[in-house]
Amino acid sequence: MPLEEELFPSTPGKIKNQTMNRQLHRCFSSTSTLFLWALFLIALTASYLSFQSFVDTGSKYFTASWGGLQWEKQVRNSAQIRRSSSPGMSVLVTGAAGFVGSHVSLALKKRGDGVVGIDNFNSYYDPSLKKARKSMLNDHGIFIVEGDINDAKLLAKLFDVVAFTHVMHLAAQAGVRYAMENPGSYVHSNIAGLVNLLEICKSANPQPSIVWASSSSVYGLNEKVPFSESDRTDQPASLYAATKKAGEEITHTYNHIYGLSITGLRFFTVYGPWGRPDMAYFSFTRNILQGKPITIYRGKNRVDLARDFTYIDDIVKGCIGSLDTSGRSTGTGGKKRGPAPYRIFNLGNTSPVTVPTLVSILERHLRRKAKKHVIDMPGNGDVPFTHANISYASSEFGYRPTTDLQTGLKKFVRWYLSYYGYNGKSLT
Repeated sequence: MPLEEELFPSTPGKIKNQTMNRQLHRCFSSTSTLFLWALFLIALTASYLSFQSFVDTGSKYFTASWGGLQWEKQVRNSAQIRRSSSPGMSVLVTGAAGFVGSHVSLALKKRGDGVVGIDNFNSYYDPSLKKARKSMLNDHGIFIVEGDINDAKLLAKLFDVVAFTHVMHLAAQAGVRYAMENPGSYVHSNIAGLVNLLEICKSANPQPSIVWASSSSVYGLNEKVPFSESDRTDQPASLYAATKKAGEEITHTYNHIYGLSITGLRFFTVYGPWGRPDMAYFSFTRNILQGKPITIYRGKNRVDLARDFTYIDDIVKGCIGSLDTSGRSTGTGGKKRGPAPYRIFNLGNTSPVTVPTLVSILERHLRRKAKKHVIDMPGNGDVPFTHANISYASSEFGYRPTTDLQTGLKKFVRWYLSYYGYNGKSLT
């Protein structure tokens, strides 16, 4: 169809058409009119491109992994407190799809507290295990936001949607040896991520109380046993330990300046169902079942390494006890109104067990002998032993571990065989 017929509807009569043709001819023969038409077309094109850009931007917003009315509804529902026996809490759990994070989230939800999780599902170990934990939590009404604690806009949005009373900060780059491969990931998560979270918390109104995961690794080269919270922690043996020690100093600063209530927890070798595949007990189990050799390190003078293995249920009790006794933050809008609690606790089992003993227990539960490869411990940041003094946590909130290694490993093996569908010959 000609342009004239698109712009002007047809009119019957030959004379009328001829007249219109002459008018159009004069119009387009005019230089000034052509210039105006050009401007009109340019404006029309610009308007279209502007509109298309708006549509694209809106599309990206509405298809983002977070944000929107439905997303906010899920966050609020998950954060809703449902217990009436005592004042409940609304907790943001970072690293909620992780080992400790998933167990703590579930325990809080079961007693009626509001829980919202955040996790970046990184690939440090198999993300499918984290996705499985997320699915389990989702079945119990716990919403996990997929995002990074370094994303200030996401954290700010979460605090805008929910007035969290507490933060359980468990997100971190874990592992001692991996720091030699990817040191930047430890700085990104354990230092930058922590500071970003504290910045959001200190500006929140009301400020939440914060409980976070430090590590027994901060004791480093300390040889005094058992390890007590008052012992020296200025000789870290690994970058991971150094970032956790830095975290303790950073949190102390935010407590001092902004009135944030801070509780740091020094975990001692946590193990159990839904655990981390990079941990020795986990990889030992996998290799024993597959008939592969396991590497057992020994210390100086052929001394066996020993760890204060702590079962996950005992760690969860310590985490919840810390939340319940954390006290309030005292700041408002980032300004401190008075002193706030600052505490650090050991959470261990107080019964160190050597690695060869750990292996023998696994052999008994798996009914298979391990192919052992014993070598001297390399200089990769590992320490020869850990042993927790838990008297402070015991006096403050009644922390008392009840699961020995024999019992805990039996529960872990039962979970492992069920989760991986082991049929006696191979893993599926």
